[in-house]
Amino acid sequence: MPLPAEYWESVLKAPRADESGAQKRQRRLSEIQRHVLRVSCRRCERTVEIQKADAVRLYGDNALWKDVAQRLLDNTCQQRNRQA
Repeated sequence: MPLPAEYWESVLKAPRADESGAQKRQRRLSEIQRHVLRVSCRRCERTVEIQKADAVRLYGDNALWKDVAQRLLDNTCQQRNRQA
């Protein structure tokens, strides 16, 4: 059963519906509503998850998501660790 047109209209009008990936990466942890944050590595294809509460505790409420994601990947990527 297809979803009604009103549903899709409300989704598209929602804040951040038109936000690009680059804009999402520039958000501070305090601005993110999700409880679990996830980032994937293009080099080793590993996916890293962290609870938002843990990310805030480790990196601070004002940390940019892109910086936190980069640190998570730097600490876990098999390819990055081989090059070091």
